[in-house]
Amino acid sequence: MAQERAVSPGALALDELSGWPEELCRRELPSVLPRLLSMCQHSDNWIEHIQILKVIVKMFLPHVDHLTLEQTFFSQVLPKTVKLFDEMINDLTSQAKELSSQNLEIQTTLRNILQIMVQVLGALTGCVQHVCASQESIILENIHSLPFSVLHVIKSTFVHCKNSESVYSGRLHLVSDLLQALFKEAYSLQKQLMELLDMVHMDPSADENDDILSMVVVIHSLLDICSVISSMDHAFHANTWKFIIKQSLKHQSVLKSQLKHKDIITSLCDDILFSFHSCLQLAEQMTQADTQDNTDYRLFQKTLKLCRFFANSLLHYTKEFLPFLSDSCCTLHQLYLQIHSKFPPSLYATRILKAQQEEIAGAFLVTLDPLISQLLTFQPFVQAVLDSKLDLPCELQLPQCLLLVVVMDKLPSLPEDVQTLWCTENQSSEATTRTPLLKAMFYSFEQCSGELSLPVHLRGVSTKGQAEVAVTLYQHVCVHLCTFIATFHPSLFPELDAALLNAVLSANMITSLLAMDAWCFLARYGTAELCAHHVTILAHLIKSCPGECYQLINLSILLRRLFFFMAPSHQVEFIQKFSPKEVENLRLWQYISFQALSAELKRQTAEEVATVGTAQCREWLSSSHTLGDLESLNTVLSSLLALCHSAGEALDVRQQTAIMEAGSQLWPFLNIKQVVTLQTSLLKFEPPDHVRLAMLDFLSTLGKLFIPQAIQDKILPNLSCIFALLLSERNWLIEQHALEAFTLFAEGTNHEDIVPQCISSEETKNKVVCFLEKTGFIDETEVAKVERVKQEKVLFWERFAKVTTEESKWPPSQPYAQRAHPELLLEEEYRFFSREAAL
Repeated sequence: MAQERAVSPGALALDELSGWPEELCRRELPSVLPRLLSMCQHSDNWIEHIQILKVIVKMFLPHVDHLTLEQTFFSQVLPKTVKLFDEMINDLTSQAKELSSQNLEIQTTLRNILQIMVQVLGALTGCVQHVCASQESIILENIHSLPFSVLHVIKSTFVHCKNSESVYSGRLHLVSDLLQALFKEAYSLQKQLMELLDMVHMDPSADENDDILSMVVVIHSLLDICSVISSMDHAFHANTWKFIIKQSLKHQSVLKSQLKHKDIITSLCDDILFSFHSCLQLAEQMTQADTQDNTDYRLFQKTLKLCRFFANSLLHYTKEFLPFLSDSCCTLHQLYLQIHSKFPPSLYATRILKAQQEEIAGAFLVTLDPLISQLLTFQPFVQAVLDSKLDLPCELQLPQCLLLVVVMDKLPSLPEDVQTLWCTENQSSEATTRTPLLKAMFYSFEQCSGELSLPVHLRGVSTKGQAEVAVTLYQHVCVHLCTFIATFHPSLFPELDAALLNAVLSANMITSLLAMDAWCFLARYGTAELCAHHVTILAHLIKSCPGECYQLINLSILLRRLFFFMAPSHQVEFIQKFSPKEVENLRLWQYISFQALSAELKRQTAEEVATVGTAQCREWLSSSHTLGDLESLNTVLSSLLALCHSAGEALDVRQQTAIMEAGSQLWPFLNIKQVVTLQTSLLKFEPPDHVRLAMLDFLSTLGKLFIPQAIQDKILPNLSCIFALLLSERNWLIEQHALEAFTLFAEGTNHEDIVPQCISSEETKNKVVCFLEKTGFIDETEVAKVERVKQEKVLFWERFAKVTTEESKWPPSQPYAQRAHPELLLEEEYRFFSREAAL
């Protein structure tokens, strides 16, 4: 009877089919299965469809030849199953807003839909389990529709569960049990699917076929699922990523040119940042609570472990697919910067305990080091890091500087061609220009003004028997820069020379100082001939400077420092080449310390400078005293002053007398009345800062000078007027120098009556009192200090960017003197650079 009912042409009774024995199902498969498939395809009733699907999977699927599964079953049924599943999701979403504890009809309807969805997932799990059990090695072509249908349903399920808070709003509790069951069923289905996919075999010799493209789609579908479940189940999220990486590497030979590597790298970097920020938030909570709760700490460790897993996954993937990651290098670069921007010593770091800092550094940050090592040889990464158009926000400027330091540490162990790639400019044929490493290093260092002024500290290097000592950012960069210079490849010396010289000529004082320190190291570490060569170049540059400028000041300081490192024989050659006997060379000797010379050389050179200098003074006195001759006279006097400061003891009495006589004869030409009156008039025209600073230097020396009674009435009122004007300055730099100059004058002068006249206003009087008593400074907490420096740094770089934009509009051929002269620094910016020194 059962056989007769089974093969009869009437309607199939699903309940009866469910009771058929296995042998009967196998025998009647050819006649029953097509009818069941037709019923399934034409049924739009969800309940009927799932009942038919369950019967097919349970009773007849085990008897279908595995080679015909796709044509016989999966391609026939699963598209309709997916369509109906999407309809159920849409119905849930649209009717959920009507759900309430009072509306039992809607509540029942929604719960029924959820139960049917759970059954659909169960049926699909049965399909996947059957394939896994029936085959040892799977060809995707034979089950093509199954993985895509399953992945679609899984993703839709997870998206619905993730959005359940908003979909069901405050009525979630009415369906939460079924949503939980739905999530668990989808979770189980995905695990089964990943087992199936792990059994897939792909021909390594195949260039491109449907199986390869299908596997690519599968991997990227799992990637989409990762983005959905990242905040739902961390362990499941990590396992899904592990599977993606595993399959990508397993089939690397056939998938490498087909995978969308940029999408994978971007998603992995996003997950690294998300887990890292979560880790920092947990650490911050423990810091704020001031106690270490075991539950919080275990969660912190679990999240940190997740960070390390993602970072190692990225490291592994990058290593295997590096040639295909050209368009991912900017993402990898930004990942490094973003991570370090949230971790000490960054001003923008989350405030966490030292213990947690060390745990994060030891478990997670260490993985970034081998990542950079892998990327160093990859030209697109070099381009991303050294892009001349790289415009980083304030919080990423220090991480960029630290990254370049890491690069400098690693380059010496790499081949010459890699070092050349980093240390030279790119060819003009390339679309974007690349800044050489050292030039980028100095520019990046210059951008860290806030971190340098605070200053931030980094972990130092411990020496034998001594504890590790924290070092400032300046010390950190300087030490690593000098180490890099010591290992610089000889073929790249021209780039080194150019980078150091450009940095020395920088308008930024701290950048110039760093370059000078590095140059001095090079002079001591390199050969004596190299040092002598550099000193000669500097001498020629100084002689060629057209006039007073900050570049001349920087070059002269470097010349003075390097001269101490010259070998005595090279000093002799320098003296012969730039003999003090020739007037035009006195411009050099005003910057050289005679202390750098041996006793005999010092005596000989001092005598020559004194002889030529005094002769020039006498020549000027006997001439017509034109204004044009003053510049050369000032140079002569500067060289004589340098001589007296550093080698006065080397002069005999005759030479000392000659210098004194020349000075005495020049003194009458310096009319103090005229000078003071001129300064009073000049202040009315708002002269540049350097003029006002020169005035203050002059005024500070007048305290020791007694002014004759005959001219007091003409000088003292002007003197008090000058001090009053300069003390009332709003420019903080001028204000500080004015306070210092006035203090020196007031302490030394015999004309006490003038002192109160200089501080006639109440505001100026309070300012002077605060300066003398060292009061008026704000007692900041460390947190407040960091916040202030961050705000000032933003202010400075906004202003700097504006000025740079304005300067770029000036014609290159236009003389500097004719160009507009914007005020480079605002008052707040002066305070930014100077306040720390004052404190």
